[in-house]
Amino acid sequence: MPILALTGKVRLWEPRRLRLRLRLFSTASQLVTTGRRRNLRLARHWPWTDVITDALDRLHALPNPG
Repeated sequence: MPILALTGKVRLWEPRRLRLRLRLFSTASQLVTTGRRRNLRLARHWPWTDVITDALDRLHALPNPG
């Protein structure tokens, strides 16, 4: 995932290190259910919100393999 989604300095973060996991998994967010959809709302003030949203947008833009 880091090779496909992340860019710049963020791509150099080691995925097995605690720092990257802490940055990605401790993001301030809410899981909101409306109707039949579940949305993840990320806090705007969080330092890595832009990194996570850009990575998710890049992964979403990839072609469907199957």
